[in-house]
Amino acid sequence: METKLSSIERAKKWPGAEFIDNDILLVESPSNAPFPRNDRQMSFILVGLCKRGHASYTVDTIERHVHAGEALIIGEGHIVDHFAPSADLDGLCIMISKEFFSETISNVSDFSSLLLFSLTNPVVALSPHEQQLFEHYFELIRDKIGHSENRYRRHVVRALILAMLYDMGNLIYQGIVTDDGNKGRAYHIFTKFILLVERFHCRERRVSWYADHLNITAKYLSETVKSISQITPSDWIDRYVILKMRLLLKQSDKSIKEIAEELRFPNQSFMGKFFKEHTGMSPSAFRKQ
Repeated sequence: METKLSSIERAKKWPGAEFIDNDILLVESPSNAPFPRNDRQMSFILVGLCKRGHASYTVDTIERHVHAGEALIIGEGHIVDHFAPSADLDGLCIMISKEFFSETISNVSDFSSLLLFSLTNPVVALSPHEQQLFEHYFELIRDKIGHSENRYRRHVVRALILAMLYDMGNLIYQGIVTDDGNKGRAYHIFTKFILLVERFHCRERRVSWYADHLNITAKYLSETVKSISQITPSDWIDRYVILKMRLLLKQSDKSIKEIAEELRFPNQSFMGKFFKEHTGMSPSAFRKQ
């Protein structure tokens, strides 16, 4: 049976949902939302806070539990199933499309931080101050989403999301440092692989190159990365390259030819085909968007 997609488009029908297009959605009191009980593949990034009660669910068949005072992060592409909330569950949820998230972040290290944190710390306890901080951002973002007459609404919300990620950044980095090495060899290899990709994706896209630097075979690296993240090393490398291209196209004055040279594509045409294959549009159309 084919796994269905869990999308922001579906969630827009939930009671009390506040959203901008299919890019970002906020919902309060998730116990009132019709969460699916069967498996769904996430097409967005979910960041949530449990304020009261508890819930159980599975991510890629692994059972998880979240309780009051804990935050959860589920990355795009993972399969969620068996969601079972307590009768008194109360909390906050923020759903961010991968496109909106790519537009929001300032550099690829931000992406790595959230990625590694969500994989090694799918549920994390927050201090009272951190809970209050999350709730403050939630209310502020929801308020700005409601100002539909503001022509800069999307930009303001994007800036607030970025500020929230940076404000919680210390927790993210502490989580990575604390848990690295305690999750087994597979997580250790995956973490090292992602950090290598972050540093070298602009100049090196061969899986064998990364395997050599980790002193393992390309086959073992592929099996390990896919077992942790559900996608291949090549897919991760492509994601970082596309992310870098988006940032350069949006945040720099470099010509498309210069970007192609910086990312070591054979030529501008080759880069254009690569970008369109992954985004559905040409680099020039994306820049003008």
